[in-house]
Amino acid sequence: MDKSISLKASNINKFFHEPEEFQALKNVNFEVKKGEFLSLIGKSGSGKSTLLYILSTMDTDYKGELVINGEKLTGQSLNQLAAFRNSHIGFVFQFHYLLPEFSVLDNIMLPALKLNKKSKEEIESDAYNNLKLLGLPEQALKLTSKLSGGQQQRVAIARALINSPSIIMGDEPTGNLDSKNTNIVFDIFKELSHERGQTIITVTHDEDFAKNSDRVIELSDGNVIKGH
Repeated sequence: MDKSISLKASNINKFFHEPEEFQALKNVNFEVKKGEFLSLIGKSGSGKSTLLYILSTMDTDYKGELVINGEKLTGQSLNQLAAFRNSHIGFVFQFHYLLPEFSVLDNIMLPALKLNKKSKEEIESDAYNNLKLLGLPEQALKLTSKLSGGQQQRVAIARALINSPSIIMGDEPTGNLDSKNTNIVFDIFKELSHERGQTIITVTHDEDFAKNSDRVIELSDGNVIKGH
């Protein structure tokens, strides 16, 4: 497989069986290059979030094939997929899912402590570097519950970066933010993809956000209708 390709989805089909049989994704095919910033768009119910959960390896109940960084993930066990995710994929959701009783620094360090590949000191140093990148080093020891919504989302990005993932996936990462904070998050993603070569795949309803990313794939009724 071409080494410049970060992710390849081939003939992805997804069915839901409750309350009745419904095909949510229909023969979805596309590739994402390393360092590319891709937006997935479409109306509610178009299949974009369903697709993101398959791409993220969280949903394994689909037909087709998913390859990330040259590794075929379709058919791997849940434990293998969890290990792959922890090393290769960072997540940013619409809701930050930070632990309110923990400090900013502790929240960011958690996924790396869980992965257990570096010493606590190294992880702390990485966490501080991520906070600097996101313009929040002075917030490190504050409880996350004391931050503004925009700051919390930037902390969530710092947490997603802690294991140096090659791909960052976002599900409506700016859905709860005002336009100023949306622009800050967009600029961070742009820098991560263009300066650091990390691949960004985000589901978004924000047309301006999508338009300014490198590429847009639009879904409608489970079909890719724009972009490949």
